[in-house]
Amino acid sequence: MDGFTRRRALTGALAAGWFAAALALPSAQSRTQAKPDPAPVAQAARPDSADLDAIARIKEEALQRSQVMDTLWYLTDVHGPRLTNSPGLKAAATWAQGRLRDWSVPNVREETWGPFGRGWANEKLTAQVLAPRPFPLIAAPRAWTPGTDGTVTGEAVVTAIRTDADFATWTGKLSGKVVLNQPAVDIPLLTTPLARRFTDQDLVDLQVQPVNPGRGRGARAGGPPTAAGFTERLNQFFAREGVVATLEPGTGRNNRGTILVNNAPATYWSANPPMMTPQLVVSSEQYNRLVRLVDGKVPVRLELNVQNRFVGDSLDAFNIVAELPGTDKAAEVVMLGAHFDSWHSGTGAADNAAGSAAMMEAMRILKATGLRLRRTVRLVLWTGEEQGLLGSQAYVKEHFGDPVTMTLKPEHARVSVYFNMDNGSGAIRGVYLQGNEAVRPIFATWMEPFRSLGMTTMAIRSVASTDHRSLDAIGIPAFQFIQDPLDYGSNAHHTNNDVYERVQPEDMMKNAAIAASFVYHAAVRDELLPRKPLPRPQPQPRPASTQ
Repeated sequence: MDGFTRRRALTGALAAGWFAAALALPSAQSRTQAKPDPAPVAQAARPDSADLDAIARIKEEALQRSQVMDTLWYLTDVHGPRLTNSPGLKAAATWAQGRLRDWSVPNVREETWGPFGRGWANEKLTAQVLAPRPFPLIAAPRAWTPGTDGTVTGEAVVTAIRTDADFATWTGKLSGKVVLNQPAVDIPLLTTPLARRFTDQDLVDLQVQPVNPGRGRGARAGGPPTAAGFTERLNQFFAREGVVATLEPGTGRNNRGTILVNNAPATYWSANPPMMTPQLVVSSEQYNRLVRLVDGKVPVRLELNVQNRFVGDSLDAFNIVAELPGTDKAAEVVMLGAHFDSWHSGTGAADNAAGSAAMMEAMRILKATGLRLRRTVRLVLWTGEEQGLLGSQAYVKEHFGDPVTMTLKPEHARVSVYFNMDNGSGAIRGVYLQGNEAVRPIFATWMEPFRSLGMTTMAIRSVASTDHRSLDAIGIPAFQFIQDPLDYGSNAHHTNNDVYERVQPEDMMKNAAIAASFVYHAAVRDELLPRKPLPRPQPQPRPASTQ
């Protein structure tokens, strides 16, 4: 069988084993105002119900005829990684739009935002220790850094440049060197599993509302701040001194051959980047070995060939948008989405091809079942999320309003809800209510038929660091699902191990079914979902004085 047939056979066999009948219990429905108000108040709840016939059709399509893993395969093995504005992301976006059109999803398009900055791709990397004993390095370049001029060699040197005052110590001593400017990292013994699912107690604990005590007397303070702009000045110093490349440890996740590669500063992808040398992130164990050798006065010589390509055909980026038209309430919108971009050392599978594939599959399910949608359903696959929610923030400002002034646009009043997926590929176990108690009885009703798939929990707490936060900040109901962690935070997230194998097919199929059902019920209920009070304006901090 070809790849497509094998993947369809796998997902079909998995689905047949645990496809379950739907259950439903009546709960409650809340009413909300039609227009945003400076201080909207949730209204009293009214009975709500789940459409069991629709859920049965959604489950059958999602669990018996799934295409979600085939979509994931294209986004990862074929087109991954998908760094914002990179050739890989653009190829993946072209494919995704074609796949949505193949499913007869209408109104598929790109919506430009920006300017963002240059595209970038690593096209070749060899990193080899030549002496004292030859061995290859597990390494990846930091995004938007330059490459080497072909194959270069250099001796390793360990520095400890922490402030501007340290530059003088190393001036004139680093030409032709490979610099290790960070200390060796501690790698503790691994005594817990890398992957886990939520226990019953974990889910109970999630339901407790957090209380932030603020920074009163005795609150823990952070470490000493780095002088403003120091990293840029350090990079410029290394470039002026003729450094061949810098190495740093890829610590922060599991280590053990896993390298964490992210967090390139915004100046790196700008149209006018600062001076810098090639920068490689290497496995922590190998980095420590090099530090120990140099500290032990054993000469270390390395050979590097890093070929990185910058793409400047457009400094603008784009989000991918697709819509299923509504009927009697077509002017109102229910949104779903996930971020489409990734970091570059893996193929961006768990973060976040999994979320993108599941939400695309939800659109396919809704189209294939032929369920009547009263409101328009809009899918948005965001870019620039990894650089700070840039794509979703730009979309919100273009369509809904400015959170800085809280000046709203007419579209703001017509959005019922946004559902986001960006917690890896683990099975959905519930939903974060984002501080919106008024939706609790509604979601309880919608969740009940999925109890047999493990969805049981509502947590009042708010979560951030992904795209639903951009819509929540402007007062639109926006929610992130609770998902089993698996090895997302321990081994996959932003690492070279974030590949197809990190994603569990059964979980993906369940997640697509749940997302499709939540979107469907939001699209057909009589009223928009209730909103929290409109947030206060968020004025930007004044720039620091230069005097």
